[in-house]
Amino acid sequence: MTAAHPPVGDLLRPLAPQVAGVLTRRFGDFDAAEDAVQEAMLDALAQWPAEGVPDNPKGWLVQVAYRRMIEQVRGEQARRRREELVAARSPADHWTSPATDRAPGTDGDDTLVMLFLGCHPALTPASAIALTLRAVGGLTTAEIGRAFMVPEATMAQRISRAKQRIRASRVPFRMPEPEERAERLAAVLHVLYLIFNEGYASSGGPGLHRVELSREAIRLARTLHRLLRGQPHGECEAAGLLALMLLTDARRPARTGPGGVPVPLAEQDRSLWDREAIAEGVALLTTALRRGAAGPYQIQAAIAAVHDEAATAEETDWPQILALYGLLERMSPNPMVSLNRAVAAAMVHGPAAGLALLEPLADGPLAGHHRLHAARAHLLEMTGDHRAAVEDYRAAASRTASVPERDHLIMRAARLTASL
Repeated sequence: MTAAHPPVGDLLRPLAPQVAGVLTRRFGDFDAAEDAVQEAMLDALAQWPAEGVPDNPKGWLVQVAYRRMIEQVRGEQARRRREELVAARSPADHWTSPATDRAPGTDGDDTLVMLFLGCHPALTPASAIALTLRAVGGLTTAEIGRAFMVPEATMAQRISRAKQRIRASRVPFRMPEPEERAERLAAVLHVLYLIFNEGYASSGGPGLHRVELSREAIRLARTLHRLLRGQPHGECEAAGLLALMLLTDARRPARTGPGGVPVPLAEQDRSLWDREAIAEGVALLTTALRRGAAGPYQIQAAIAAVHDEAATAEETDWPQILALYGLLERMSPNPMVSLNRAVAAAMVHGPAAGLALLEPLADGPLAGHHRLHAARAHLLEMTGDHRAAVEDYRAAASRTASVPERDHLIMRAARLTASL
C-alpha cells in the first residue's frame, strides 16, 4: 500500500467506468457490471482511507467487482444461463478474478468505449445521455435531473429503462465502427459537455468546482479528438468541444475568492487565467472553423474566446458575443442560450432590452430556475431598481443547490439592501 495518491473520491471517479468496461466486456451485461462496480467502490470508500490505497487501485476494484459479478451469476438462475453462455465463448482464465498486482494498463482504458456503448442508437438521445452520465461521469441521479431540468424520480426511471434496453440489445462491448460512431457522436459530445459543466460549475454541494470531473472531461475530449482524426465532421465537432472546455477552464483559477465564493467574470483577476490553455483552445477553434461549417460547440468556443482575449472586462466585444449567441440560438434553441443572449443584449443595448428578452423565459423550462432569477437580479441592479433586484437575488439564493452560489447571491442581496 502507498499514500502517494489523490483523495479516494477523486481517484475512484475516473476508474469506475474503466472497471465497468472490463466487466462488461467479459460478462456482456452492462447493467450488472455497473452495479458490481458501485459495490466495489463502496468497499473502497470504506477500506482505503483506513488501510491505504492499493498500489494498483484499478486491479483491486476489478478483483472485488469480479467477485460481486460471480456471486450474482451463481446466485440466480438467469445469471447461471448467462454464465454458461459466456463460458462457452470465453477462455477459462476469464472466470478467475485478476490479481491485484496485475499491471494497470493490461485491460486498457475502456472509458471511451463505455461512452459509445451508453450512447447506443437503441436509446433515445435523452436516455442515452442520462445513462452515460451515470455510468461514465459518475453523476448522481439528482445531478443529472438538474441538468435536464426534470425531477430526480423521473430521471431514475429514465436511467432504469435505458439499462434494460442496453441489456436487451445484446450489443457487444467494443469500439463501434466509424459509421456507428458517427451515429452516436452527438450524444457522446453532449455527455462530455455536461460532465465538464458539472465539474466547472457544480450544480450542488459545498464547492464551486469539481476539478476531477472537468479534468476527466477534458482528457476524454482529447482522446475522442484523436480517435476522430481524418473524419472531417467528427474531428471538427470534437475540436470545437475541446476548445470550449480549454477556453472555459482557463478561467478557473480566478473564479473563486476567499472562502470559495464565486467571483463574477467582470471582476476576475485576468492575470490568473491560464494563457497556455487559452492559446491551445484558440488554435483548435481556428483550425476547426477553417475546415468546415461551424457547429454549436465551435460557436460556444468562439464566445469563450472573445471573453478570454479581452485584456479587461471593459474591452469585451459584446456586440460580437451578442451576434454569436443569436447564431447559436437559431442553430441550437435552448433556454439557457436564450438567457445568455438576453444578458449579452443588455450589455450592448442596455438592461431594459435584456429584461424584455428574459420575460418569455419565465413561462418555460426556466420558470423558477435560480439562473433566471440571478440574471434578472443582475439586470435590475444595472437599471438602479435595487429593491426588485434584492428580491430576485434572494429568490435565486433559495433555489440553488450550490452552497458557494447561494452565499454569493445572499451577499449581493445584502450589499444592495444596505444601500436602500
